[in-house]
Amino acid sequence: MDDAPAPDSLLEQARHGDRGALARLLSVVERGGPQARQLGRLTHPLGGGGYTVGITGAPGAGKSTLTSALVARMRSADLTVAVLAIDPSSPFSGGAILGDRVRMQDHTGDAGVYIRSMATRGHLGGLSLATLEAVRVLDAAGWPWIVVETVGVGQVEVEVAGAADTTVVVVNPGWGDAVQANKAGLLEIADVFVINKADRPGADEARRDLERMLDLTGRTGWRPLIVATTASTGDGVDALWSAIGEHRTHLEGSGGLEARRAARVADELTRILAALLHERAMADAGPRLERLAAEVASRSLDPWTAAERLLPDR
Repeated sequence: MDDAPAPDSLLEQARHGDRGALARLLSVVERGGPQARQLGRLTHPLGGGGYTVGITGAPGAGKSTLTSALVARMRSADLTVAVLAIDPSSPFSGGAILGDRVRMQDHTGDAGVYIRSMATRGHLGGLSLATLEAVRVLDAAGWPWIVVETVGVGQVEVEVAGAADTTVVVVNPGWGDAVQANKAGLLEIADVFVINKADRPGADEARRDLERMLDLTGRTGWRPLIVATTASTGDGVDALWSAIGEHRTHLEGSGGLEARRAARVADELTRILAALLHERAMADAGPRLERLAAEVASRSLDPWTAAERLLPDR
């Protein structure tokens, strides 16, 4: 690794279209550590031009097929787009579980599309922070559109998708009830709902359910749009692209884009601070951790006091 190009050199190459350099930068982000932090310092001043679309939904909703169809629609408008497909880490290899990413292979020979299946490999701060840093790398490398697709609707996936400028939530006919949606946080993060596989029975009922739930949320300002698609045939993808454009226009015209990005930065700072404090505390803890854990286990010490004693000196 000592003879590997430095992040600044790789970044310069990536900004001139070197895909190999870009892939290595994203690997640096996944691994984390000092190089990733150096990369974050380098990319931050260069970003701000890219627009991020998050796509999330339950497994089996057809997100990958929809993402592929959306990318094709963007390319028909001569737009260049990078796709981050966020997967859980394999417990065996530490790499990304590719699953149905083969559906994205239609775009692999297109110079206007960059696709990366990404998993956190022990990145300090977790998948959410690693994804934010990966988006910043793609932004700094000059990709004007960045699509982040997540594998499911757990807390991490919702956090990742909700960190986008526009968040698309994909559901299917017969997708479930309002309680499940609220538990997953989907109603809170969605800017656009997509009822995919809309050629199946129950699509109209799914739309009515979503409309009722939106009526009950009390959200002000932007009301999420609802679009019906059949991604496997491309039906409705034009409407989805229009909905994304409508939301972007709304954000830019209302000042909401700057506000959303400012809130995202504040959240990211909190995550970075927590990760750094954890790293520092664990480095300083040494044998004290085992001793204090034993005292907590014997109930001679409470866990809050023990944790305070493990905090590094200010």
